[in-house]
Amino acid sequence: MSMPKGANVPVPVPVVRVEMGWTQGPGVPDADISALLLAAGRVRGDDDFVFYNQPRHPSGAVRHEGKRRGSLCRDVLWVDLTRVEPQIETIVIAASADGGAFARFHGLHVRVLDASNGAEVARFDCTGATTETALVLGELYRRRGVWKFRAVGQGYDTGLAGLATDFGITVDDAPGPPPPPAAQPPVRPAGLGKISLTKDAPAVSLTKQGATAGNMRVNLVWKARPGAARGPLGKLRRGIDLDLDLCCLWELTDGRKGIVHAIGDFGSLHRPPYIQLDRDDRIGGSDTGENLTINLDHAAEFRRILVFAEIYDGAPDFRGVEATATLYPVGSPPIEMKISGCRDGSRDVVLALIENVGGELVVRREGRFIQPPPGRPRWGKVEVDRAYGWGLRWVATRGKD
Repeated sequence: MSMPKGANVPVPVPVVRVEMGWTQGPGVPDADISALLLAAGRVRGDDDFVFYNQPRHPSGAVRHEGKRRGSLCRDVLWVDLTRVEPQIETIVIAASADGGAFARFHGLHVRVLDASNGAEVARFDCTGATTETALVLGELYRRRGVWKFRAVGQGYDTGLAGLATDFGITVDDAPGPPPPPAAQPPVRPAGLGKISLTKDAPAVSLTKQGATAGNMRVNLVWKARPGAARGPLGKLRRGIDLDLDLCCLWELTDGRKGIVHAIGDFGSLHRPPYIQLDRDDRIGGSDTGENLTINLDHAAEFRRILVFAEIYDGAPDFRGVEATATLYPVGSPPIEMKISGCRDGSRDVVLALIENVGGELVVRREGRFIQPPPGRPRWGKVEVDRAYGWGLRWVATRGKD
């Protein structure tokens, strides 16, 4: 049963999922959930703002779990109330509209669920919005050691920037009149120089960052951990230490698909697949590594791109290797993924899946290690293909000279 505005209910469970939902349909904009952690009514700094571009609070108490699309769209926060710092009294649950006002939404609501079993703790249906482009849906607050949820429904015509500023967030380009709602850019707190994708916060939207054009570079650098064994694939060539290959499987919206890699097709930026590998780094350990460039001027033509790395020589598997992949979108913060922790004989690691989700280009960290077929150590790409259902035809090659 939905709560009336201003009502409050106890939250008797330690960990909750907070879901904002609405019914999708023609002319309905997109929306994003966010959380502001308040001490004495204001944030202590930009770290106390959790949203799609900063998906995890340093305390680990709040994280943004991402969006689930369908006829009912949901955007989700995860909150561990036992890990909220003592000075934090309130967690504001906010919503911002992207491409229109909340008057155009149908069935907008927020639910608080027991994270352990999905049981509903509280629900508030937010109705009556008109020109608002940001809303405080509700708040989790602590009184005498007991957590409660209050239904709020307070609106802002100035979007996420206005809401965030009201609670003490410093927002880029905040001075001056706000742009119209349909043109308002995604808001990022000042000072966030890099986005790190982790197991707990694995995804970020390139579209919401405004990275929808220009050449995005995907860089891979690596090194062998001290004492790592050399590979079993024959005598190493002179000067080779650890040879990794940066690769990607690609699929366009018209159904064409293929692979860009050092043993075969280096790709092209100006014709399909609009992806190009710069070179084959045969040594490793350098600052430049290998780079894939993706032409985001053709973002609408990509269905999915799977970026992965393969050991060619220098180590038997990824147990002795540390790698870092970094995406450099134009005009947006770099997106970094650190990869380690292999515990088996995997010679391939899937780094990231870049996927077109309803017109939105989303990067998801995978960090998935994949073993080659038995007795065929150089055929790991086939297993990567199989794991993600790409369906390419594979033939033997001569390898590197």
